[in-house]
Amino acid sequence: MKEIDFRSNYRIRKIVGICILVAIAAMHAFRIGQYLNGNLYIYYYSFASDLILPIGSYFMLSMFEYQFIFLQNWFVKALIVFAVMTFSEIMQMFGFYFFGVTFDILDILMFGIGVLIAVLIDKQIFERFMPHWKYAREKEIVLNISNNMKDV
Repeated sequence: MKEIDFRSNYRIRKIVGICILVAIAAMHAFRIGQYLNGNLYIYYYSFASDLILPIGSYFMLSMFEYQFIFLQNWFVKALIVFAVMTFSEIMQMFGFYFFGVTFDILDILMFGIGVLIAVLIDKQIFERFMPHWKYAREKEIVLNISNNMKDV
């Protein structure tokens, strides 16, 4: 019974996650920043990836909630993404490069803002307007049914 309840949730999370990751890849592949001028050009190349990569990482983790139960809480995903991105930024200061090559303390602020944007999209938009995004009710229904079956 549980397997059937989570199937539609898993499918929608996978589709949304892949679409977000493809959009981020397209933004980087088509080099959108080259069409900007002046300060907007500088801000885009300084901070756009620092905002966008945490969003993609958050929704990539959302795709794997089905396999890893601990990822079902939004704050766990947010904490993991922020910690990994911040660790990467701090390692740049010591000459180890993973997500970039220059250390900038403002990048950590942008990671935090990106994670907050991802959480807001998840909780305020997807949970409200996308069918089968939120599965907490389905788990409660399964638990209530199993508890009622014990009473019978």
